[in-house]
This record gives sequence, C-alpha cells and structure tokens, in this order.
Amino acid sequence: MVTYGSEGDTRPLVALCVGLIEAGHEVRLFAEQSTVGSARSHGVPVEALAGDIKSTLPATDPSQELRGRDVIAAIRRGFRVINGSTAAWMSAVTEHARGSDAMLFAGLASPMAQAVAEALRKPAISLWLQPTTPTREFSSPALPSMNLPGWLNRVSYHASPQALIRRFYGGASERARTDIFGERAQRKLADLPYLYGFSRHLVARPADWPGSHRICGHWPLPTGEWRPPAELADFLAAGPPPIYLGFGAVSSFMRQKGLAAIAEALNGRRALFYPGWSKITAAQLPSNFLVLGDTPHAWLFPRTSMVIHHGGAGTTHTAARAGIPSIPLPVGADQFFWAGRLAAAGVSPKTVRATRIDAKSLAAMMEFAQRDDVRARAKALGAAMADENGIACAVAAIENQTARMSI
Repeated sequence: MVTYGSEGDTRPLVALCVGLIEAGHEVRLFAEQSTVGSARSHGVPVEALAGDIKSTLPATDPSQELRGRDVIAAIRRGFRVINGSTAAWMSAVTEHARGSDAMLFAGLASPMAQAVAEALRKPAISLWLQPTTPTREFSSPALPSMNLPGWLNRVSYHASPQALIRRFYGGASERARTDIFGERAQRKLADLPYLYGFSRHLVARPADWPGSHRICGHWPLPTGEWRPPAELADFLAAGPPPIYLGFGAVSSFMRQKGLAAIAEALNGRRALFYPGWSKITAAQLPSNFLVLGDTPHAWLFPRTSMVIHHGGAGTTHTAARAGIPSIPLPVGADQFFWAGRLAAAGVSPKTVRATRIDAKSLAAMMEFAQRDDVRARAKALGAAMADENGIACAVAAIENQTARMSI
C-alpha cells in the first residue's frame, strides 16, 4: 500500500492496513517520512519514502506575516520534492511489490504506484478520500463548488483530484518507469477498481459511477487503550466540553493575525489547540487554550462541544461521526468540498476561507454551531455514520477484487 502526503493522507491507510492485518493478510505500507509514526504505533510494517514534504511548508515564526510569494514558493518546493523523489520511490516500492499479490495506492503516489503495478502486471486498486470519478451529479471537489448542469459537472472532472495529480506528477512516473523497467507504458490497467474512504451520509453514491467504484465509509484509526496525559484529563474535567481547534498540515500557513481573531471570537471560552505542522506554542495563545500533542481525534472529539478545523477529509469525518457540529475554515484542495458537504448536512455554517477569517464572522459561526437544532442534526448524523464499518467494507472489497483480478 502506497501513499504520500500529510498525516491526513497516511492515517486512513494505516487504519486500512490494520484491518487487513487483522483479517490475516501481510501488508507493507510506504508513506511520507513525517507520517510513519502512526503506522509503527499500530504495528503496521512501514517504510518511509524519500523526500520531506513537511520541510516545504512555510512553517516560519507565526508572528511573521505570510506573503503570497511564500505560498507560491512552498507549492514549487512541493513539486520539486515529489517529482525529484519519484524514481527513488519506484525503486523502493518495486523491490517489495515483486513478491506481493496486489498493490493499493492513494493520492500523490498514485501515478508512480500504478506504473509499478502495470509494469509488474499486478492486481491493483486505487484508494481515494475524496470523489474523483466523473459524475453528472456534482462538480469536481478539486474546484470551487459550482451549480452546473450535469454535462458540465462531468467536464469539470478534467480537473479532478486524480487528473490533477497525474498532470503534475505523471511525467516523472513514466520517466522513472522507463529507467527502471526499460519500457514505456505499454500496458494500462483497464477498469481499475476504486475504493472510497468516505461516508455515503456525506456523499451519496452517484448513479452514473461504474460498479467497481465503491463508497466504503470512513477509515478511522482505532484508539485502542489510549489514555490522555494528565494535563489533558485535568483540563477536560475542570469545566464544560471545550472547543477544539486544529488545522493539520495547513496550520503552517496560520499567522498571528488569524490566531488573534480566533482568540477574540472565543472570548475566554475553553479551547484545545493542536499546532500540527506549525510552530505555534502556548506562549502565543491566551490562558484559556490548552496546546495538545498528538491525540486520537476519535477519542477526543466526543468530549468537545465543536470542532474548528481546515475541512480535511479525515477531520471532517471524525467530527461528523462524533456527533458534534463543525466549523470548517478551508484553505484549498478538497477542503471547500467537505465544508460544503457539512453545511448541506446542516451541521456547520457556510464556509469562510481561513485566510479571510475575522473575529466577528467566526463568532457568528460559533453561535450557529451552538444552536439546539444544529446539535440535534449533528447527533443524528453521527449515529447514522456509526452504523457504517468502512474498514470491513474495504477489506472485503479488496479480497474480492484482488481474487477476481488474479484469475
């Protein structure tokens, strides 16, 4: 199983690996070096892929203003890391893939891993955390939400997550394939099965998707016997459920102005803050904030009153499954799509771009999230999602698909 990206890309696949191991399979995961800790802590054999995507982000002192050219430079660094590491990825993955029965791959690593599967003639399954199969029912989640006619919705998938990844990184994968296997793409995997790790309660399965493209449900990491550190346990016990704030990898784009707006909107209310890949410390936050280390969201979110987050697929689903309201503050990629899905479900206010946040608008969003009807809808959504077993669904689908493709 191969992926590349932030914790939000790796952790759902770690959960899927755990499910496969518990079902009696041998699995090896390849992932970005900053994210392999979750695999190791859950007993999943893992290897770090070359390149440090975390180092490309503008994680400078949050008191320094972030300029547009800083963001552009970070994006360019990311392109260089991924394209420059593709050949090393292919060599490392190929060594183990030769003796494997099947390959599964996700996200930024998909072009490279698919090229390996094609060259080795291995059964393969594509894993996604956001819709990338063209449909008439809604536009590509990689684009701003648009109310389009059905045919234009399908056209928008020329800029689907999969299409964009292949456009940016497919060339490096084909060059590496030629160098390693001595051939161009002479064989393409036909009718590649897709498994989606999101909930049908947030995205109903489009009627025009192929039968081999399946929505399994959320892939959450098991919390096991995790116990909170004393500081967190004491904080939770000392008052009403706090507000959680965490923005994953994109927290590295947060600056003092945004932190000040959040603090003003909270107006002294108890809050938990996870700094993610940023350099934000407790010294930069008011005393009503507790700064967290790595904490399982599935354990923590049911103990909070609402979750303010970036709209990543994993955080979106964990908050929804916990039965609490969300306030998504998206930055880019598919985050606007998930923010829209939460708003459509009535469990979050309408989207405000994180870079445009101010204390007044955030306070209004928090008032929305505190309404009784919103909390009731969130509780009902969480109960519905709790009936899904996305891991079991995916494991069964992987077993069936790989057996069929091996014949």
